[in-house]
Amino acid sequence: MHHPSWPAPLLAAGAALLLAGCASTDPHLAAQSIARQVEARTGVTPRLQRAGDPAVAQETKELLAAPLTASAALQVALLNNPGLQATFWEAGVAQADLAQATRLRNPSFGFARLSGGGERELERTVGFDLAGLLTMPLRSRMETRRVERTRLTVAAAIEAQLLATRKAWVEALAAQQSLAYARQVNASTEAAAELMERMVKAGNASRLDLAREAAQHAEASATVLRATRDAARLREALTRQLGLSGEQAGYTLPERLPELPTAPRELARIEQIALARRLDVQAARLQSEHLAADLGLTRATRVVNVLEAGWQDKRESHAARATGYEVSLELPLFDWGGARVARAESVYMQSLHRVADTASTARSEAREAYLGYRTNYDLARHYRDEVIPLRKKIADETLLRYNGMLASPFELLLDAREQAQAVSSYIDALKDFWLADAALDGALGGKPTDKEHQQ
Repeated sequence: MHHPSWPAPLLAAGAALLLAGCASTDPHLAAQSIARQVEARTGVTPRLQRAGDPAVAQETKELLAAPLTASAALQVALLNNPGLQATFWEAGVAQADLAQATRLRNPSFGFARLSGGGERELERTVGFDLAGLLTMPLRSRMETRRVERTRLTVAAAIEAQLLATRKAWVEALAAQQSLAYARQVNASTEAAAELMERMVKAGNASRLDLAREAAQHAEASATVLRATRDAARLREALTRQLGLSGEQAGYTLPERLPELPTAPRELARIEQIALARRLDVQAARLQSEHLAADLGLTRATRVVNVLEAGWQDKRESHAARATGYEVSLELPLFDWGGARVARAESVYMQSLHRVADTASTARSEAREAYLGYRTNYDLARHYRDEVIPLRKKIADETLLRYNGMLASPFELLLDAREQAQAVSSYIDALKDFWLADAALDGALGGKPTDKEHQQ
């Protein structure tokens, strides 16, 4: 049996096809670089999880065994939040598309048999996407750039999810602490109402005084109901961020918010830090650079859109075998590709303006976040160092005067209500500070390092 000799161009195409198949489709390759980037910026490491992994449940159980700290909450969210994991798997999609871009389309094979009048004709054809082979390096570079953009986009989405989890943790913990204090206040107003009732019976107070204390107790009870509602709602919001359900949703939180730092962060270069660290700025800049490179590809392929090459083997009975090549080319009679080039140039100019807009927004958000951070720190410190100590001093003095029969029970009760209001305000101020601290990290693209502060 005679084997036809294959033309050298087709052999080269086959070799390129075999080499192209070496590109990996492993989604963990793209995920690893994202994980390293997120870890360097947030201190926690995301992992690509497959659904139903028993190791995830065990690790989550260990994290939930103790009261859930802010750091542990982020780790639980990375393990269990399905939306976060769905975003993370986008890296695998991009990696697969990159592998696909390095592979040629499968060759086509055609066979025809004609007979009649004692004659028989056989025709066999093998076709290859020659244009795909010629542009494969360009397509590979384009997909490589898309993988880079996807990594930035996915990393930014993960960081945004972690920031939302951190804020939800602060909100839930503050609501829990406020509820606990509201119950204490409610108990004290109940005791005050009972004391006033005994004083009325003894003739030392009027029924108007009793009604006022009863009203205070009723208001305190209503505050407990509102605090209970808010604590349940905000805890459920945290649970959603953590991706927990069933028995896992019974986790415990610390008793109170972290204390105020001894000093606020001093950031003199917030705009430069934001532009250097924020992933949305990096992604916009990278997209603009890639569009410029893609524009060159658009110009290179504006005329040759379809180019296929193949080998033909034709045999007829009582005739010599014929072999040859077949090339098909789309002729640019009506579309010379000018519209595609014009569109690419418009998209590129659009991307330049978006880079500028993203950078301007990043600068503004950094300034706003730092102002909010410092203001909330000063407010919380004011309550901690000024208001609360003064209220405590007033309470001590009032109690001494009451014990010396120099102050009435009404003054003691009034002071207790004012002190309770000051403590509630301090809890709110402390919550606002930690929310502002998280917002500042989000506006700066993560917590800056000491080296970045000094640059």
